[in-house]
Amino acid sequence: MESCGARFRVQRREGLGGEQKQEQEQQHSGEGNTEPPRAPDLVQWTQHMEAVKRQLLEQAQGQLVELLDQAMWEAVQSYPSQDRPPSSSPSASINKTRKPPLGKQKVFIIRKSLLELVLEFDLLIFSFGQLPLALVTWVPMFLSTLLVPYQALWLWARPQTGASWTLGVALGSVLLAAHASVLCILPVHVVVKHELPPASRCVLVFEQVRLLMKSYSFLRETLPGTLRVRGGEGRWTPSFSSYLYFLFCPTLIYRETYPRTSSIRWNYVAKNFAQALCCVLYACFILGRLCVPVFANMSQEPFSTRALVLSILHATLPGIFMLLLIFFAFLHCWLNAFAEMLRFGDRMFYRDWWNSTSFSNYYRTWNVVVHDWLYSYVYQDGLWLVGGRARGAAMMGVFLISAVVHEYIFCFVLGFFYPVMLMLFLVFGVLLNFTMNDRHTGPSWNVLMWTMLFLGQGIQVSLYCQEWYARRHCPLPQVREHSPHHILIKRTEQPASVFSS
Repeated sequence: MESCGARFRVQRREGLGGEQKQEQEQQHSGEGNTEPPRAPDLVQWTQHMEAVKRQLLEQAQGQLVELLDQAMWEAVQSYPSQDRPPSSSPSASINKTRKPPLGKQKVFIIRKSLLELVLEFDLLIFSFGQLPLALVTWVPMFLSTLLVPYQALWLWARPQTGASWTLGVALGSVLLAAHASVLCILPVHVVVKHELPPASRCVLVFEQVRLLMKSYSFLRETLPGTLRVRGGEGRWTPSFSSYLYFLFCPTLIYRETYPRTSSIRWNYVAKNFAQALCCVLYACFILGRLCVPVFANMSQEPFSTRALVLSILHATLPGIFMLLLIFFAFLHCWLNAFAEMLRFGDRMFYRDWWNSTSFSNYYRTWNVVVHDWLYSYVYQDGLWLVGGRARGAAMMGVFLISAVVHEYIFCFVLGFFYPVMLMLFLVFGVLLNFTMNDRHTGPSWNVLMWTMLFLGQGIQVSLYCQEWYARRHCPLPQVREHSPHHILIKRTEQPASVFSS
């Protein structure tokens, strides 16, 4: 480097010295000749200065290339030997820079695969943070569901007449109102006050919806029979053991008895719980590898339609993975494990929805447990109220209730209202239900259904992830610095965590 610098300074002095000599000669010649310079002399002088400029630029470029090559070579030499790519001396790098190869050459270094399973549990630990608090909150919710509906039914079933029965009805109604308040207000209060992370919120909101649906089913199935026999003709109330069994068995439709199996296969129970746990771990892995690196900093970049479309297309694969994992973990593994422990015989929790050629069939077969509740207590009861007419209105009522509950679950879990699910379910879901109906058959319609599922999941994952990180990067004034969301932002900035690409 010193020799190159010295050579550059010598050449520069020689060039400047030559210029000074030419100027002196011109001055001497000008002493005897007072004529102004001619046009050809100006042209030659301009060409000479252009040549000097080109020479200086070439020398400066050469010096800059040498400096950069030297810095790159020193940086490569500073790496440990096992991580260092095949390198050469600065002179070889200079030659390679001056004579680029015809194509890009393969360089082998030690590196990991993108989808390699790395056992880092930062995302899992964050998502299930404060889980004991969620479980403690669940206890009064369950006790209220266990005691209040059955006690209210007992008060309404008393054979007394007059003021005594009226007082019992009023007391039972007050108890049910208090029960509904506990289920609706308590989990929301705990989540808002203690800022529970998403997975712990899932526990509370799923139990909240499940217990409300079971309470309604129990009262809807038993109250008509209780009122029919109340007038002194007898007294009928379901057994408490049957109600307790109903609260745990994997169905939302109350019956006094259910078909039961003869024994419990505990190895089958353990296998299903293990598979559900693996699905949870795999879902965290997908989020950490395919979603967080893409969307963590996207909200800080300028918005463009191209970036939005690319993010939706990128999110289709992790979105459909999440859909399948939720289906298998909950509707198959979790429900089958509880059915086996309780010897519950009817285990048709889903049908072959993946073979559906219409969205109307997909809605009926995706989640049979919830579909049975909606069909029995919303669709059929709605038809009964309007005298068996207006089937379309009854179906719209089913879609409206389902869309509102789904959006409420998303809002509860994520901590903000962003009606992507509401619009997809209530607008596009209704249109697809009436346009892609059971009259369409054939493999092409099944391919179209899967295409729409891919696109819908990509839209949900992309928009919800962008909104999540936008609210984290631009928090509201009341969001405190030590909230779990702020902790997630700090972890996304750590390159060694699962949130890094």
